[in-house]
Amino acid sequence: MTVNRRTLLAGVTALGGTSLLPGIAHAKGSVVATTYPGTWEDAYRTVIAPMLKKKDDIDLELAPLFAMDQIGKAKAARGAPPFDVFVLDPGPRIVGIEAGLFDKFDGKKLSNFSKLPAGFTDEYGVQVSAQVVGIAYNPKKVPAPKGWGDLLKDPWVSRLGITGFQTTFGTSALIELSKLFGGSLTNVDPALVELKKVLPKIAAVGLPAAMPGLFQQGQCDVMYTNTQTVATLKGKGIDVEFVKPESGAVAFYTTMHIAKGTGELANSYKYLDVVVSKDAQGALTKPPYNFIPVNKDVELPPELPMKSLDEMTKYVQLDWSKINPLRASWIEKFNKEMAK
Repeated sequence: MTVNRRTLLAGVTALGGTSLLPGIAHAKGSVVATTYPGTWEDAYRTVIAPMLKKKDDIDLELAPLFAMDQIGKAKAARGAPPFDVFVLDPGPRIVGIEAGLFDKFDGKKLSNFSKLPAGFTDEYGVQVSAQVVGIAYNPKKVPAPKGWGDLLKDPWVSRLGITGFQTTFGTSALIELSKLFGGSLTNVDPALVELKKVLPKIAAVGLPAAMPGLFQQGQCDVMYTNTQTVATLKGKGIDVEFVKPESGAVAFYTTMHIAKGTGELANSYKYLDVVVSKDAQGALTKPPYNFIPVNKDVELPPELPMKSLDEMTKYVQLDWSKINPLRASWIEKFNKEMAK
């Protein structure tokens, strides 16, 4: 029986530890990369894996893990990484940098380097997808809200679905809501105070992964979310539109990083080169995946709230190095105060 690191990763997860991981070696011509469960895993298994195999004869083994689980497993492995490439959002990326988990990255090793906008690679990794956070609403049930503050007013509040700080989009939206009431990047209490006032009216409170389903089922008709979720719902025939709040939508980038200590450095670069290629980015942009591309040769889908990636620089971008130390306490406080 062949044992690979992805299989072992699943087994070790079940056992609650990673002590066995350091001794596992790759098969020739393979790379182990993390991916987010759900849409990301499906997209990378269906689109990226066959492309990598065809182009470079490299087998892609995917380890579906949320961002902080990736960080936790890499730390526990103590220098012998359980995977070769991370995929992370801004907050966890900073945690990984601070923990020294990434190999020094050279963007010029990518043949598609010139197809990426300036600044899309740095010494830690490469930006592989963009996200825009704003408001989703059902146009057949409620009028279009203009900004974050409308969520707390009728007719939107009685159809509102909210979630906490576990995700980048949830954290971003709640910070922006807090700013309207005297809060700041590091003070979200005003948002929680205002939400508490209207909590009896709010239609649904749920975990982040549950929100699209609640919207689809009609248990809520307005929520803060990202463009990818809206496009995915729309692809299922759900009545949904995206609003860029008048104070500005929040933009962030998902990044990939090569693990320090990987034994598959060359294959990891080949994998990332495929990920940011025109063919891969173009395929990921299409339904049902609806990624925002980073390759300049790929046209942005017409339903997005911008015509070019250059517009993203005008969106709100948050300093996650200041958010990270506070986020755990925010999650705990939200869960305690917003339970219905």
